[in-house]
Amino acid sequence: MDDLTNRQTEILGALIREYTESGEPVGSEILEKKYKLGVSPATIRNEMVELAKKGYLKKTYFSSGRLPSAKGFRFYIKHLMKEKAVSTTDEVSYKHGIWDEREDLQRLLSHAVRILAQKTNLLSLVATNIGDLYYSGVGNLLDLQEFLDWKLSKSLFGRLEEQNYWTKIIDRMDELKEEMCYMLGEDDFSDPMFEPIGSIFGEFEGAKVKGIIGVVGPKRMYYEVVGPQVRYFSDLIGQIVKEQKL
Repeated sequence: MDDLTNRQTEILGALIREYTESGEPVGSEILEKKYKLGVSPATIRNEMVELAKKGYLKKTYFSSGRLPSAKGFRFYIKHLMKEKAVSTTDEVSYKHGIWDEREDLQRLLSHAVRILAQKTNLLSLVATNIGDLYYSGVGNLLDLQEFLDWKLSKSLFGRLEEQNYWTKIIDRMDELKEEMCYMLGEDDFSDPMFEPIGSIFGEFEGAKVKGIIGVVGPKRMYYEVVGPQVRYFSDLIGQIVKEQKL
């Protein structure tokens, strides 16, 4: 896959899984002990150097370990992760939670972001091309170590009020022509302050309205769990706004 050997692919996957759990730079010793890669720590270190040269990992100033880059995460999302399907129970719960609001777009969207935030324990956000902007779950982020950095939290919370910023993502999804939009750190947020942040958005479109719904959280979120939740909500809202000719 791409320019990686099988061994490098295996190491990258293990490193991302470990970083997702710990939030700390990952060293070769923990990978050798915990993930049974079948090679020595020295070999793992050498492969991590090669992964860094290829842009999939990066080194921090404060640790000998490595962190996955945006390129590394994109490779993982595209090739390695196994999505966890939304359960039937959750599907019924989601649909029941917003169905009664299907004739009122604003109530529909505000209910949807609240439910998505509760389910994912992240910040959920929806924006439309007609000026709607709702978000829920700010408190969820304050429980995560990345957002103990008050400068990062302040910058993000300020960004939440910028309607134009989020509606630009609608245009971006049109350009990408992909089912889901993953925004990963500085590469996508165009701000070095946002390097620890990741987001997933799905698109919906009706007769009059077009928009995005998704989550914002740490770049190390569980994409295999959160992605299907976002996709289900965007598909459900898309179905409703088309049926209701909204």
